Amino acid sequence: MKNWLRLALVLPSLVATTATAQQLTIERIFSSPTLLGKSVRGVKVAPDGSRVTFLQGRESDYNHYDLWEYHIASGETRMLVNSDKFHQGPEQLSDEEKARRERQRIYGKGIMEYHWAADSSALLFPLGGDVYHYVVQSGEGRQLTQTPEFETDVKFSPKGNYVSYIREQNLYVKEIASGKEIAITKQGGGAIKFGMAEFVAQEEMERMTGYWWSPDERHIAYTSTDESSVEIQVRNEIYADQIKLFEQRYPAAGTANAQVELAITEIATGERAWVDLGDNKDFYLPRVKWFADSTALSYQYQSRDQQNLQLRSYELDSKQQQTLITETSDSWVNLHSDLHFLQDKEHFIWASERDGFKHLYLFNTKGQLIRQLTNGDWVVNQLKRVDEKAGLVYFSGRKDTPREQHLYRVPLAGGTIEKVSSRAGMHKVTFAKKGGTYVDYFSSNNTLPQVSVHDHNGKHLTWLEQNQVDESHPYSPYRAGMVTPGYGELTADDGQTLLYELYKPAKIKTGEKLPVILYVYGGPKVGQQVTNSWSRNQFLTQYWVEQGYVVFSLDNRGSYHRGKAFESPIYKHLGVVEVADQLKGVEFLKSLDFVDGSKIGVFGHSYGGYMAQMLMFKAGDQFAAGVSGAPVTDWLLYDTHYTERYLGHPQTNAAGYQASAVFPYVKDLTKPILIYHGMADDNVLFTNATKVFSELQQQNKSFDMMTYPGAKHSMRGKATKVHLNHTIMNFFERHLKP
Repeated sequence: MKNWLRLALVLPSLVATTATAQQLTIERIFSSPTLLGKSVRGVKVAPDGSRVTFLQGRESDYNHYDLWEYHIASGETRMLVNSDKFHQGPEQLSDEEKARRERQRIYGKGIMEYHWAADSSALLFPLGGDVYHYVVQSGEGRQLTQTPEFETDVKFSPKGNYVSYIREQNLYVKEIASGKEIAITKQGGGAIKFGMAEFVAQEEMERMTGYWWSPDERHIAYTSTDESSVEIQVRNEIYADQIKLFEQRYPAAGTANAQVELAITEIATGERAWVDLGDNKDFYLPRVKWFADSTALSYQYQSRDQQNLQLRSYELDSKQQQTLITETSDSWVNLHSDLHFLQDKEHFIWASERDGFKHLYLFNTKGQLIRQLTNGDWVVNQLKRVDEKAGLVYFSGRKDTPREQHLYRVPLAGGTIEKVSSRAGMHKVTFAKKGGTYVDYFSSNNTLPQVSVHDHNGKHLTWLEQNQVDESHPYSPYRAGMVTPGYGELTADDGQTLLYELYKPAKIKTGEKLPVILYVYGGPKVGQQVTNSWSRNQFLTQYWVEQGYVVFSLDNRGSYHRGKAFESPIYKHLGVVEVADQLKGVEFLKSLDFVDGSKIGVFGHSYGGYMAQMLMFKAGDQFAAGVSGAPVTDWLLYDTHYTERYLGHPQTNAAGYQASAVFPYVKDLTKPILIYHGMADDNVLFTNATKVFSELQQQNKSFDMMTYPGAKHSMRGKATKVHLNHTIMNFFERHLKP
């Protein structure tokens, strides 16, 4: 078996002390290199489909990444770039790079990201604050920049003649052949940033960049961002031996956002043109994309209340603008990245939820609808590839069941949708830009993750990692003890279907009543828990079951992949329908003859931590104990784009904000609760925890708490994770077991 993916795909418990070990422990679960940071990440297919590249941590240092490849034709796996060849010693990240990596959830050192040239001849990567260019055929690399400042957001130009990057809040391009550097902007500094995505664009809109090359690489579009109106928040991070104070421009709900403008510069002449975005400066710019022929630029204009989203075009020569598409909602319009301009220069594909479910539509470049490509009471996840020659559109979606993601295709001319992937479970695919080859990352609830290469018809070509469980596989000693969840449906108060999954011990004695852990997330957008897939949390679930617990999860209304009617009931009042739906699950649990209805506990992290508190405070009579991890407790502390999407503006929904916070319900706590939080959390600020600690004390309520110096929102690190999970399980053992 190839080592590079085995370490990433073998699940956390699989470091056994002996070949005959059968019982999971928390220490074994978190002894995996995967959870310690050694993993394969950044998997890409070369544009010509010849190889798969990836970043792999080292045996000696799980957090130090080098660049590797799997050559498809030869089946050879080898290291392409050893990062030590170009940079050794400590890497001093700039503040901007630290923030950018946190938003990208990238942690480690060495080569952390890389880019392919369009012709697959070369690779580009930042390292140690500079930019490096690597030629695949010769195996030679060279340093393109050597400055005391840090270069970030490094890119190839579309034809590979230039590289571009941000330095000191300005945008630069460099011609690779001559080494000539051009400063596209020079005015950046202080509150003014060019070519950079502002905080909410990075954190909430999935826009990590602020500049875009035209396909003919004659022009470059970029943002100018003025953050002077954004309030400066003083944030502390508490570590074991020190307290660090940070001043951060953070747009909390109801406060001013950064003001964003959009410019286009011609590379040859340096001539700059500003795109007229209108008189109203209080809006969002979530997406920018060039037309295929480089004659026009598209951008998406989202209103502050997120109920209106416009796709606009800007003609480069005439400077004329047109609104091509307008999407509206009485709650909110979800953003997506499913805009594709066809090479015929006359059409584009766009995703919309206008019929209540996300589907794909074909428009002409005047904004006129040609046809709806997909339809039905199910959602498209993502547009994956458009094969114009064959007239086929490939996409991932939930057509068969919301619990599984598959690859499908549909004729561009309209017609029957065909499923390309075959096995039941979760398929995450990445296509090569040419040739139609794709990599499939697959798992199910009883199949460990596997990575394979397929042709455009779904035919299996080769394994990148079969991850087959045989006697030598480290999963083998535990396999017999693992249980498969049962799936089912319940009905919400408005008649909609709620999906659940339930794990229970394989052997239950007659008449035995077992305690339950209700494992909850419950939040919008990323909140789906009930899927036919394998996750790193699965071994924790298996451990809980092994300890004699029933483990139950339910996707309440408000969660994603079920359509707008399922999402929208949370609008302007969080913690209401989510709580009602979870209580439907509790009612169901209490009807089961093997469940002890007086010993039900609830556990969740992040939005799940918020849900755990709301359930314990609002419906404590239904639970014996609860654990709340890194919870939002006051939505006024969270950022504009996320919070106002679901609650509206505080000025127009003050009552909704108050009712959606946990504080009005603290007085009703009657059962044991444990609250934990990382003391350096820069996502859900530690202030959320201290505010609820204070309120519990003011109400004379007893509670348990555990805080982790230096820990961020994801609670990274083996020691932290082992201690945290022992703390959680000890708490449940005290309160849920006789």
